[in-house]
Amino acid sequence: MNMALAGLVMLIVGDSHIAAAGFFNEPLQDALVSQGAQVHSFGVCGAAGSDWITPSPIVCGRGEKHNNQPAKIETQRDLRGWALPELIQRYNPNLVVIELGDTMAGYGVMPTLPRELIQDQVHNLLISVKARNLPCIWIGPPWGSEGGPYKKTYTRVKEESDYLSQIVAPCHYIDSLQFSQPGQWPTRDGIHLTMQGTEMWDKYLISSIDQIAQGMPRH
Repeated sequence: MNMALAGLVMLIVGDSHIAAAGFFNEPLQDALVSQGAQVHSFGVCGAAGSDWITPSPIVCGRGEKHNNQPAKIETQRDLRGWALPELIQRYNPNLVVIELGDTMAGYGVMPTLPRELIQDQVHNLLISVKARNLPCIWIGPPWGSEGGPYKKTYTRVKEESDYLSQIVAPCHYIDSLQFSQPGQWPTRDGIHLTMQGTEMWDKYLISSIDQIAQGMPRH
């Protein structure tokens, strides 16, 4: 039992690093629950910040998991994601964790980092968090590997991570790039880590969340 997390109601939302078709980030969820937190996690494959304000039809899967219950993975194209303000109202968390970055970087699509678009999405997504004065954590993307179908590059992910660290306040920012060297963690396609890579990433995320939670007020 971790006293910093014991009794904490945690809401986690994110992209395919949390949940995608046929996959859920079980190690992160299970570790946080084992330390005494109540954890409600939602992931939508391909979702950017705007999709958590006005949910779009899912394109490659969504998933949710509540505490130790089995994860529910769905891929029907007629389903949509979830709106963060509604999830906050439903679960009344005292810590919100947002994992987003890769979906907004514009790899292989935009010649430069779409800073204005990212800033708008971050601002709008955090309105409901700020309205309740909720403690929050924003998890930035890991290095992944260069190339693949998504055309990710180390230069772009580093630029985006640095930018996110400047604009996600009042959320604490977890810079996932600090935990490994570029390409060190294996991926399936350049962006999505293998289970081995996910477990290595989660180890650092759990430690970082623990440290941040120790200094957070309870709501």
